[in-house]
Amino acid sequence: MASAQPIVIYPPAEDGGRRVRVDDRFVGMAYGLLDVVEFLRLAGLEDVDDDWVRASGLIEWRGGGPDAWEG
Repeated sequence: MASAQPIVIYPPAEDGGRRVRVDDRFVGMAYGLLDVVEFLRLAGLEDVDDDWVRASGLIEWRGGGPDAWEG
């Protein structure tokens, strides 16, 4: 794996969406923190919420942190 973190949030696209990767697979396009939370729950992380997503060291934010959603 290219990243030390198992979860990667890619830079915002022109429409503001950010690709979300968990381990080796892309799980969807997020348009806000709630989308990221839902993708992570579907990937098996049951106890995540938006505060966890903001603070987790398991997530690598590329092209801006959890508040960057503009394309």
